[in-house]
Amino acid sequence: MSVKIVAMLKALPGLSREDFLTYWQQEHPALVWQLPGLRAYRQNPAIEHRKSWPYDGMAELYFDTVDDVRTAFASPQAEPLNEHEKHFLDAIDWFIATETTVEPWSL
Repeated sequence: MSVKIVAMLKALPGLSREDFLTYWQQEHPALVWQLPGLRAYRQNPAIEHRKSWPYDGMAELYFDTVDDVRTAFASPQAEPLNEHEKHFLDAIDWFIATETTVEPWSL
């Protein structure tokens, strides 16, 4: 069974949405994909809305095991990733989860 990191992201105060998305969607993926053991990476930017959302986006990083997550973030490849996040993220709230697909016929 694979696991994933679910990370809720808050942009730096004062950073424009355009700049946030440039850092996150154009620059950041190349660093994320350097993590050893990473199987999939998904970005989910919050849609613009008249209401302010508590997060600006959510990322999912898939690994085979929790040990693979530990190994990835203890690796030298994690340092440039962490440094880059200082340019556009104010906070990251995250947890490790498994994923269950619920189909209508299984109810």
